[in-house]
Amino acid sequence: MTGLRQRKKAETRAALGWAAIHLTVERGYDNVRVEDIADAAGVSPRTFNNYFSSKAEAIASRHLDRSLRTAAALRERPADEPLWAALTRAALEQFTPGPEVEAMPSPAHTQWAAGIRTMLAEPALQGERLRAVATAEAELAAAVADRTGTDLATDMYPRLVAAAASAAVTVAIQHYLDNADPPAPIERLITDAFAQVAAGLPPPRR
Repeated sequence: MTGLRQRKKAETRAALGWAAIHLTVERGYDNVRVEDIADAAGVSPRTFNNYFSSKAEAIASRHLDRSLRTAAALRERPADEPLWAALTRAALEQFTPGPEVEAMPSPAHTQWAAGIRTMLAEPALQGERLRAVATAEAELAAAVADRTGTDLATDMYPRLVAAAASAAVTVAIQHYLDNADPPAPIERLITDAFAQVAAGLPPPRR
């Protein structure tokens, strides 16, 4: 029962986070209320408040939860797998659309990308986004430290890896949003971004 309860809580949190993003892209940040998000996710506003303190936190939760799952997945990868291969696979696992996306699919790419860019530029979101990134990178760094036998207190390596992985995902997503319809699959972009970082970012061939 505990496992089922935790899964249902995760599904509700995901539904609320996705609804917050979907409605904000569709209507604009200032035109979305907590009540609207709760209704779209099929729960009460009180339930929303059990998960999030604001709609900004709900929007930022999508990135945070995906990153925390990446850290958890990294811990489960085979111990003999090279670090960046394990990180790549752990990250890619998190981009499979969940039932909340199937229940509320995004519109055409051009419209969706424009709405996401507008949402990400919203000043009211900046604090929550920074907090989510910091929390996510700290958890990923801890997973890298455990995997590599390094010490977070004395070694820069795990935090450097976590920051590089976070930046690679961010750049891949930005590239996905900024390019033509249809863009390259996000999975391919993330794989390429991680491969370039793992290779030490060699100069591109001309």
